[in-house]
Amino acid sequence: MGLLEGKKALIFGVANDHSIAWGIAQAFHREGAELGFAYTVEALEKRVVPLAQSLGADFVRYCDIRSDESIAETFAAAAERFGRCDILIHSVAYAPQEDLRARFVETSRDGFLLAHDISVYSLIALTRAARPIMDGGGSVLTLTYYGAVKVVPKYKVMGVAKAALEATVRYLAEDLGPEGIRVNAISAGPIRTLAASGISGFRTFQKAFATVAPLRRQVTIHDVGNAAVFLCSDAASAITGEILYVDAGYNIMGMPPLDDE
Repeated sequence: MGLLEGKKALIFGVANDHSIAWGIAQAFHREGAELGFAYTVEALEKRVVPLAQSLGADFVRYCDIRSDESIAETFAAAAERFGRCDILIHSVAYAPQEDLRARFVETSRDGFLLAHDISVYSLIALTRAARPIMDGGGSVLTLTYYGAVKVVPKYKVMGVAKAALEATVRYLAEDLGPEGIRVNAISAGPIRTLAASGISGFRTFQKAFATVAPLRRQVTIHDVGNAAVFLCSDAASAITGEILYVDAGYNIMGMPPLDDE
Protein backbone atom coordinates (compact mmCIF):
# COMPACT_ATOMS: atom_id res chain seq x y z
CA MET A 1 0.00 0.00 0.00
CA GLY A 2 1.30 3.47 -0.89
CA LEU A 3 2.25 6.04 1.74
CA LEU A 4 -0.62 8.31 0.61
CA GLU A 5 -3.23 5.64 -0.02
CA GLY A 6 -6.72 7.03 0.48
CA LYS A 7 -5.56 10.65 0.81
CA LYS A 8 -7.02 13.40 -1.34
CA ALA A 9 -4.60 16.07 -2.57
CA LEU A 10 -5.31 19.38 -4.27
CA ILE A 11 -2.34 20.69 -6.24
CA PHE A 12 -1.93 24.32 -7.28
CA GLY A 13 0.81 25.31 -9.69
CA VAL A 14 1.37 22.72 -12.40
CA ALA A 15 2.35 24.61 -15.56
CA ASN A 16 3.86 21.83 -17.68
CA ASP A 17 5.68 18.52 -17.33
CA HIS A 18 8.82 20.31 -16.07
CA SER A 19 7.02 21.87 -13.10
CA ILE A 20 8.04 20.95 -9.58
CA ALA A 21 4.34 20.57 -8.84
CA TRP A 22 4.17 17.96 -11.61
CA GLY A 23 6.98 15.98 -10.00
CA ILE A 24 4.99 16.09 -6.76
CA ALA A 25 1.81 15.02 -8.54
CA GLN A 26 3.54 12.01 -10.11
CA ALA A 27 4.97 10.92 -6.77
CA PHE A 28 1.61 11.34 -5.05
CA HIS A 29 -0.11 9.29 -7.74
CA ARG A 30 2.49 6.53 -7.34
CA GLU A 31 1.82 6.45 -3.60
CA GLY A 32 -1.95 6.13 -3.98
CA ALA A 33 -3.28 9.68 -3.50
CA GLU A 34 -6.38 10.86 -5.33
CA LEU A 35 -5.52 14.10 -7.11
CA GLY A 36 -7.21 17.34 -8.03
CA PHE A 37 -5.51 20.16 -9.96
CA ALA A 38 -5.97 23.92 -10.07
CA TYR A 39 -4.04 26.02 -12.59
CA THR A 40 -3.57 29.71 -11.93
CA VAL A 41 -3.08 31.06 -15.46
CA GLU A 42 -5.96 30.49 -17.86
CA ALA A 43 -3.67 29.96 -20.85
CA LEU A 44 -2.19 26.88 -19.15
CA GLU A 45 -5.41 24.88 -19.46
CA LYS A 46 -4.29 23.14 -22.65
CA ARG A 47 -1.13 21.90 -20.91
CA VAL A 48 -2.52 21.04 -17.49
CA VAL A 49 -5.68 19.15 -18.46
CA PRO A 50 -3.89 16.39 -20.44
CA LEU A 51 -1.31 15.99 -17.67
CA ALA A 52 -4.01 15.66 -15.03
CA GLN A 53 -5.92 13.17 -17.14
CA SER A 54 -2.77 11.07 -17.58
CA LEU A 55 -2.87 10.47 -13.81
CA GLY A 56 -6.57 9.69 -13.82
CA ALA A 57 -7.61 13.05 -12.33
CA ASP A 58 -11.01 14.41 -13.32
CA PHE A 59 -10.89 17.54 -11.16
CA VAL A 60 -9.05 20.25 -13.10
CA ARG A 61 -10.09 23.87 -12.93
CA TYR A 62 -8.83 27.43 -13.22
CA CYS A 63 -8.42 29.41 -10.00
CA ASP A 64 -7.54 33.10 -9.84
CA ILE A 65 -5.48 33.08 -6.65
CA ARG A 66 -5.77 36.87 -6.39
CA SER A 67 -9.54 36.52 -6.01
CA ASP A 68 -11.04 35.26 -2.74
CA GLU A 69 -14.25 34.53 -4.64
CA SER A 70 -12.45 32.32 -7.17
CA ILE A 71 -10.60 30.51 -4.38
CA ALA A 72 -13.87 29.91 -2.51
CA GLU A 73 -15.49 28.53 -5.66
CA THR A 74 -12.54 26.20 -6.26
CA PHE A 75 -12.67 24.73 -2.76
CA ALA A 76 -16.45 24.44 -2.85
CA ALA A 77 -16.09 22.40 -6.03
CA ALA A 78 -13.31 20.34 -4.42
CA ALA A 79 -15.52 19.66 -1.39
CA GLU A 80 -18.30 18.47 -3.67
CA ARG A 81 -15.95 16.23 -5.65
CA PHE A 82 -13.75 14.81 -2.88
CA GLY A 83 -15.60 15.41 0.36
CA ARG A 84 -12.42 16.52 2.09
CA CYS A 85 -8.86 17.63 1.42
CA ASP A 86 -5.97 15.88 3.16
CA ILE A 87 -3.14 17.63 1.31
CA LEU A 88 -2.77 21.10 -0.20
CA ILE A 89 0.20 21.81 -2.47
CA HIS A 90 1.05 25.46 -3.09
CA SER A 91 3.59 25.81 -5.90
CA VAL A 92 2.88 29.33 -7.06
CA ALA A 93 5.25 32.28 -7.45
CA TYR A 94 5.55 35.34 -9.65
CA ALA A 95 7.43 38.65 -9.91
CA PRO A 96 7.33 41.10 -12.82
CA GLN A 97 10.18 40.72 -15.29
CA GLU A 98 11.05 44.41 -15.11
CA ASP A 99 11.69 44.09 -11.37
CA LEU A 100 13.87 41.02 -11.84
CA ARG A 101 15.95 42.87 -14.45
CA ALA A 102 16.33 46.11 -12.52
CA ARG A 103 18.65 46.69 -9.59
CA PHE A 104 16.97 45.59 -6.37
CA VAL A 105 16.94 49.15 -5.06
CA GLU A 106 14.81 50.06 -8.08
CA THR A 107 12.11 47.49 -7.28
CA SER A 108 8.75 49.09 -8.01
CA ARG A 109 6.08 49.40 -5.34
CA ASP A 110 3.53 47.67 -7.56
CA GLY A 111 5.98 44.88 -8.44
CA PHE A 112 6.84 44.30 -4.79
CA LEU A 113 3.17 44.09 -3.80
CA LEU A 114 2.31 41.85 -6.74
CA ALA A 115 5.15 39.42 -5.97
CA HIS A 116 4.01 39.14 -2.36
CA ASP A 117 0.32 38.85 -3.22
CA ILE A 118 0.83 35.97 -5.65
CA SER A 119 3.82 34.25 -4.04
CA VAL A 120 2.99 34.67 -0.35
CA TYR A 121 -0.52 35.83 0.46
CA SER A 122 -1.95 33.14 -1.80
CA LEU A 123 -0.64 30.51 0.66
CA ILE A 124 -2.65 32.12 3.45
CA ALA A 125 -5.74 32.46 1.26
CA LEU A 126 -5.61 28.87 -0.02
CA THR A 127 -4.94 27.44 3.43
CA ARG A 128 -7.83 29.41 4.91
CA ALA A 129 -10.15 28.07 2.22
CA ALA A 130 -8.91 24.51 2.75
CA ARG A 131 -9.53 24.49 6.52
CA PRO A 132 -13.23 23.55 6.41
CA ILE A 133 -12.47 20.43 4.36
CA MET A 134 -9.36 19.53 6.37
CA ASP A 135 -11.51 18.73 9.40
CA GLY A 136 -9.50 16.39 11.60
CA GLY A 137 -6.16 17.45 10.20
CA GLY A 138 -4.20 17.71 6.99
CA SER A 139 -0.93 18.78 5.42
CA VAL A 140 -0.08 22.01 3.59
CA LEU A 141 3.14 22.17 1.60
CA THR A 142 4.68 25.08 -0.29
CA LEU A 143 7.85 25.55 -2.34
CA THR A 144 10.62 27.97 -1.44
CA TYR A 145 14.23 28.56 -2.43
CA TYR A 146 17.63 29.30 -0.88
CA GLY A 147 17.35 32.91 -2.07
CA ALA A 148 15.04 33.44 0.90
CA VAL A 149 17.94 33.25 3.37
CA LYS A 150 21.01 34.20 1.30
CA VAL A 151 21.51 36.66 -1.52
CA VAL A 152 21.26 34.93 -4.90
CA PRO A 153 22.16 37.36 -7.72
CA LYS A 154 19.29 38.02 -10.13
CA TYR A 155 16.67 36.60 -7.70
CA LYS A 156 15.99 40.03 -6.18
CA VAL A 157 12.39 40.67 -5.12
CA MET A 158 11.56 36.96 -5.38
CA GLY A 159 14.14 36.30 -2.65
CA VAL A 160 12.36 38.76 -0.37
CA ALA A 161 9.00 37.19 -1.22
CA LYS A 162 10.34 33.72 -0.45
CA ALA A 163 11.64 34.98 2.90
CA ALA A 164 8.12 36.17 3.67
CA LEU A 165 6.76 32.83 2.49
CA GLU A 166 9.01 30.92 4.89
CA ALA A 167 7.91 33.13 7.80
CA THR A 168 4.30 32.54 6.74
CA VAL A 169 4.87 28.79 6.94
CA ARG A 170 5.95 29.13 10.56
CA TYR A 171 3.07 31.38 11.58
CA LEU A 172 0.48 29.18 9.85
CA ALA A 173 1.99 26.09 11.48
CA GLU A 174 1.61 27.62 14.94
CA ASP A 175 -1.88 28.90 14.23
CA LEU A 176 -3.26 25.68 12.75
CA GLY A 177 -1.35 23.12 14.81
CA PRO A 178 -4.18 22.70 17.33
CA GLU A 179 -6.44 21.72 14.43
CA GLY A 180 -4.03 18.99 13.33
CA ILE A 181 -3.05 20.87 10.17
CA ARG A 182 0.68 20.75 9.46
CA VAL A 183 2.38 23.40 7.30
CA ASN A 184 5.84 22.88 5.80
CA ALA A 185 7.98 23.97 2.87
CA ILE A 186 10.54 22.36 0.60
CA SER A 187 13.49 24.49 -0.43
CA ALA A 188 14.54 22.88 -3.70
CA GLY A 189 17.78 23.32 -5.58
CA PRO A 190 17.60 25.16 -8.92
CA ILE A 191 15.39 23.30 -11.39
CA ARG A 192 14.72 24.48 -14.94
CA THR A 193 11.02 25.26 -14.72
CA LEU A 194 8.84 27.77 -16.55
CA ALA A 195 9.21 30.20 -13.63
CA ALA A 196 13.00 29.78 -13.49
CA SER A 197 13.29 30.65 -17.17
CA GLY A 198 12.44 34.24 -16.28
CA ILE A 199 15.54 34.65 -14.11
CA SER A 200 18.52 36.06 -16.00
CA GLY A 201 21.61 33.82 -15.87
CA PHE A 202 19.71 30.86 -14.45
CA ARG A 203 21.34 28.27 -16.70
CA THR A 204 24.83 29.42 -15.76
CA PHE A 205 23.99 29.27 -12.07
CA GLN A 206 22.38 25.85 -12.40
CA LYS A 207 25.44 24.47 -14.15
CA ALA A 208 27.74 25.78 -11.39
CA PHE A 209 25.41 24.44 -8.68
CA ALA A 210 26.46 20.83 -9.19
CA THR A 211 30.14 21.71 -8.75
CA VAL A 212 29.43 23.12 -5.28
CA ALA A 213 26.69 20.85 -3.89
CA PRO A 214 28.15 17.99 -1.80
CA LEU A 215 26.35 15.37 -3.88
CA ARG A 216 27.82 16.93 -7.05
CA ARG A 217 24.60 16.64 -9.01
CA GLN A 218 21.51 18.53 -10.02
CA VAL A 219 18.19 18.23 -8.24
CA THR A 220 15.17 16.92 -10.16
CA ILE A 221 11.43 17.34 -9.83
CA HIS A 222 11.34 13.68 -8.83
CA ASP A 223 13.68 14.34 -5.89
CA VAL A 224 11.27 17.01 -4.70
CA GLY A 225 8.27 14.77 -5.31
CA ASN A 226 9.70 12.01 -3.14
CA ALA A 227 10.42 14.47 -0.31
CA ALA A 228 6.89 15.86 -0.63
CA VAL A 229 5.44 12.36 -0.23
CA PHE A 230 7.26 12.02 3.09
CA LEU A 231 6.25 15.45 4.41
CA CYS A 232 2.60 14.94 3.48
CA SER A 233 2.39 11.38 4.77
CA ASP A 234 1.64 10.10 8.27
CA ALA A 235 5.37 9.29 8.55
CA ALA A 236 5.91 13.04 9.11
CA SER A 237 3.00 13.47 11.53
CA ALA A 238 5.15 15.31 14.10
CA ILE A 239 6.78 17.69 11.60
CA THR A 240 5.38 21.17 11.04
CA GLY A 241 6.71 24.67 10.47
CA GLU A 242 9.85 23.29 8.84
CA ILE A 243 11.83 24.15 5.73
CA LEU A 244 13.24 20.94 4.25
CA TYR A 245 16.18 21.47 1.91
CA VAL A 246 16.16 19.20 -1.12
CA ASP A 247 19.24 20.69 -2.76
CA ALA A 248 21.93 17.99 -2.81
CA GLY A 249 23.41 19.66 0.26
CA TYR A 250 24.14 23.02 -1.38
CA ASN A 251 22.83 25.03 1.57
CA ILE A 252 25.46 23.68 4.00
CA MET A 253 28.39 25.03 1.99
CA GLY A 254 30.18 28.17 3.12
CA MET A 255 32.40 28.36 0.02
CA PRO A 256 32.98 26.35 -3.16
CA PRO A 257 35.26 23.28 -2.93
CA LEU A 258 38.95 24.17 -3.25
CA ASP A 259 40.78 23.14 -6.41
CA ASP A 260 43.35 21.09 -4.49
CA GLU A 261 40.74 18.91 -2.77
